[in-house]
Amino acid sequence: MCGIVGYIGPREATTVVINGLQRLEYRGYDSAGIAIYDPDLGLQLRRSVGKLSNLQQRLAAEPTRGQIGIGHTRWATHGGVTEFNAHPHRDDSGAIVVIQNGIVENYLSLKGRLLELGYQFESQTDTEVIAKLIGHYYRDSRDLVTAVRQTLSELRGGNAIVAFSIHEPDTLVAARLGNAGGVAIGLGEDEQFIASDIPAILDYTRTLIFLEDRDVAVVRRHSVTITRLDGAPVERPTHTIAWDPVAAAKGDYRHFMQKEIAEQPRALMDALRGRIDQERGRIELEDLRLSDDDLRRVRRIYATACGTAWHAALVAKFLIENLAGVRVEVDYASEFRYRGPILQSDGERDALLLAFTQSGETVDTLAAMEEARAQGAPSVAIVNAIGSQAARVADGGPLYLHAGPEIGVASTKAFTSMLVVAYLFALRLAQARGTLTPAQIREHIQALIELPGKAAQTIELATPICIELAERYHRAGNALFLGRQINYPIALEGALKLKEISYIHAEGYPAGEMKHGPIALIDENMPVICIAPRDHIYEKMISNVEQVRARHGQVIAIGHAGDTLLAEKANHMIGVPATLPLLQPVLNVIPLQIFAYHVAVLRGCDVDQPRNLAKSVTVE
Repeated sequence: MCGIVGYIGPREATTVVINGLQRLEYRGYDSAGIAIYDPDLGLQLRRSVGKLSNLQQRLAAEPTRGQIGIGHTRWATHGGVTEFNAHPHRDDSGAIVVIQNGIVENYLSLKGRLLELGYQFESQTDTEVIAKLIGHYYRDSRDLVTAVRQTLSELRGGNAIVAFSIHEPDTLVAARLGNAGGVAIGLGEDEQFIASDIPAILDYTRTLIFLEDRDVAVVRRHSVTITRLDGAPVERPTHTIAWDPVAAAKGDYRHFMQKEIAEQPRALMDALRGRIDQERGRIELEDLRLSDDDLRRVRRIYATACGTAWHAALVAKFLIENLAGVRVEVDYASEFRYRGPILQSDGERDALLLAFTQSGETVDTLAAMEEARAQGAPSVAIVNAIGSQAARVADGGPLYLHAGPEIGVASTKAFTSMLVVAYLFALRLAQARGTLTPAQIREHIQALIELPGKAAQTIELATPICIELAERYHRAGNALFLGRQINYPIALEGALKLKEISYIHAEGYPAGEMKHGPIALIDENMPVICIAPRDHIYEKMISNVEQVRARHGQVIAIGHAGDTLLAEKANHMIGVPATLPLLQPVLNVIPLQIFAYHVAVLRGCDVDQPRNLAKSVTVE
């Protein structure tokens, strides 16, 4: 959720930066800070926890002045909400300041190396590692751009950074590594702007350049020079953003759904912020109002949801039962209260309702929460919309997705964010119940930290293949999606996406049930999407693929990148990076979203607002 703003030019940088940060408040944050430089006053650093208004009050008491500066709103990942952990961060000399969006996947090893070299740290953040590393290389090169390049070459994970040095007061350096969110450079007359999101700088310019992965930009008052990480020069096109705020929000994407698919790496990263403590191997869910004792008393969880959220609840069942050892029942919210559920038994108060809802206003889900309350069972809402009804009535607390606004009716980034937040909840439950040790939780945290980068790789790998497959199959009348175990809900979700936005009839099935009915539908015209990662039932899925091929079905396989056996068995193969088996569904669903999107576009459908559907279903 972090926001980045930078400025160099004739204006007072403080005014521009604070104004830009105000435009980014919608993204959510827990602290804010700015660094401004003036030749007479030197480097002026101001940071505060809480809302931006707290920082503004501090600036009123301790004003800053200068014509170059950077600002940041932080949502904590590494380290708690403290002024020391707020951005910007400095190198060892105090001359270089850095702000960052993203997660440094290998920050522990980098920090250990710097500690051995004698560097001292004042925060618990991964960002300070970047600042110290840039300062370390600056000692030899005396060139900020070179030091930034050397530092970025050592970082793992998606990261966007902006840095400047008092020794080069006419230069801002911005860089993007991976898919940690956008970096936009706004072009002005005798001034330049940097922002993580377009709205931050639309008051000043509508001519923007967007950095790509591994781009490094040197930003000065009269020029912007972009090179690749290896120093090779590169040209990036300029874009003129319309005044229409909706068009501005959509940017260069044709549809909001396309944009929201692309935003998933950043959304996954935002779902983790403030919730993981890698060094101690702990999950911190501050919004959760259930103590360790409360969580240890839980013996049964009823997960309830509608539509796409119901598929997330099905995945959560596997996560919670595997990691925490607590039994989970999954219900459609629309059916839950009508079946007369018995949540508490034998006088025990050991049940918990887990509600999944993007909007937080789905009437059936709210009714299920009220039923739980009537029976004395606490509820926890995994919800995107802050301040929504579900968030307010969840007496066990809301666990926000922090995915940002999702405009497309067919959910994409909210779904994958739900999976990650459910994973965090399962780990928190396991932590309280002692089913996982801190060392084991640390392994899961590492996989979660690597997940946004792997999601970005998945989008890059899958998009060209999905475009080709959409060209081939967009006239199909039916499609079948097959998966097993934790990937069965992903088959359901893939089928739902295709039918929602392309109006092609599609079914999701457990692959083992294929021969009990759906196999009768398979012929040479039917695409059959098989989700087959190399897990404990991989051989069973290979057998299902062979059964489809024997009936002349057209197999589109989703599997681990480099799986030659699966590629040989299928008609088409989409490779995705491997992760922990319980996290694999997050990556497996992304190609299904991309495929559905391009099929719908070719069929001329209204992708963002499919017929008969609404984003928030507030009636029964």
